[in-house]
Amino acid sequence: MSQRRMKPVRAPQRKPGSRVHSELAAGIGRRILDGTYPPGSLLPNEAEWGQIFGASRTAVREAIKTLNGKGLLVSRPKIGSRVEPRERWNLLDRDVMAWHRAALDERTFLLSLQEIRRILEPGAAVLAAERASPEQLAVLEEALADMQSAAVESEAMVAADVRFHLALLAAANNEFLVPFGIVIEQALASMFAYTTSHAVHPEQLLPLHAEVVKAVAARSPEAARRAVTALLDDTDETLRATAE
Repeated sequence: MSQRRMKPVRAPQRKPGSRVHSELAAGIGRRILDGTYPPGSLLPNEAEWGQIFGASRTAVREAIKTLNGKGLLVSRPKIGSRVEPRERWNLLDRDVMAWHRAALDERTFLLSLQEIRRILEPGAAVLAAERASPEQLAVLEEALADMQSAAVESEAMVAADVRFHLALLAAANNEFLVPFGIVIEQALASMFAYTTSHAVHPEQLLPLHAEVVKAVAARSPEAARRAVTALLDDTDETLRATAE
């Protein structure tokens, strides 16, 4: 009895939008952010990148398109891809911020992020105290409860802390604050993981967060501003202490 011959099964080809081109974009992006290819530099061509990463030209092409979209590159026919000036880089893009963090000393990166938080979060707390809906307040309270039930310096504590600050931005009910919070979520996680593990007074973290919730629930804008400022002051103290 003869057996039917089975057709060979072909391995599925990776699509240009798969993880391959994302990894390529990250590899090239990190080289731009760390200064290997400074602004104005002409990058290797598709064939050269393909040899460096062992990837197809299609994957390289998709990676370059990704970097163009993030403001890091400009590509011209017969010229190639050139690194754009820093002021055109979308530093608030999730990927670009991650590459930027990898290119900097961790503490320097966190200090820069802390400056942004000082500009945004006290004002967001004021708006939250004025505008937060009952549902938004409940999300803030839930994040605080999760922080209280988590072990200090644990991943659960950090995750709840991130959710707390994103909930505070959302409660401000300003559409320009919410996407900013989402974009820096990964960076905030890095900040909180660092400060939680190095905290000078870790036992103060929960009461300080509780004061923020209390002020927002009481509809007290200035109390909310003071509470968030005190929380940021505690983070500053931790960052200063780790420099000594």
